[in-house]
Amino acid sequence: MKKNIGLVVKDDDRARQQADSFEQWLVRKGITVTRRQSGIPGVKRLGGARKRSPASLFCVFVLGGDGTFLSAVRWIGDQQTPIIGVKFGEVGFLAETTQDRLCKVAESILNNQFTTRPQMRLQIRAIRQDVEIARESAFNDVVINKGALARLARIRTYIDDQFLTDYRADGLIVATPTGSTAYSLAAGGPIIHPSVPGILITPICPFTLTNRPLMVPDSATIKIQLTEDASDIMLTCDGQIGLKIDERDTILISQSPIPVQMITLPDQNYFDVLKAKLKWSGSRV
Repeated sequence: MKKNIGLVVKDDDRARQQADSFEQWLVRKGITVTRRQSGIPGVKRLGGARKRSPASLFCVFVLGGDGTFLSAVRWIGDQQTPIIGVKFGEVGFLAETTQDRLCKVAESILNNQFTTRPQMRLQIRAIRQDVEIARESAFNDVVINKGALARLARIRTYIDDQFLTDYRADGLIVATPTGSTAYSLAAGGPIIHPSVPGILITPICPFTLTNRPLMVPDSATIKIQLTEDASDIMLTCDGQIGLKIDERDTILISQSPIPVQMITLPDQNYFDVLKAKLKWSGSRV
């Protein structure tokens, strides 16, 4: 049976040129290519209809950065299609290989010489007056933050229906271990290895300095509500889709039953990428 390969490409001239060359290489091998251009950056409405990738895809190659990778994960949706990121420019935490090794790596993948590692994502449910108004997933993080001119948000947070605290802050980040190196890291959260089971809660510029990042078990359900004086508050998933929320809404965040199947290569090491990205021990990006 003819293989069908997905190709998600960053909206960038160099990425498109590489994708053209790679697509021609695949076609010469008798492979069908389903190509998708990564969308224009920006937050779309949470819960809206969108196109999904074909169920017949053997795997998906992502040519671009972490933002392009996250859009590809959303395109795949709940289908367990293996996915691999190809680095362009700066080191990306979600990239597994580089553009100069693309054809060599693809040859191994096409010959089924690869393994996958399931990485968790989050399931988000927004409930307004007992009616579910949106259900989404996030691979990196869910962010609740206030507008530029809004007052500090008061974010009431429960863990498995047990009251935790009222965060008074510019916002709150709920992240997977994979997402711990994204916005959460910039907000002062710790780095969590992707294989560590847990969900990270990181306040953004908290009013109370004792409100520190917290990791809870991946089996927990996090419930979030806003106080009555909340205004201009937005919930976003992976920085790509969003929903305005207020005190009428209850947000439930838990581990999704459907992980992302990341293609892994034997010569790729997470800590090497981490050291390069963060420039530890004098290494250069």
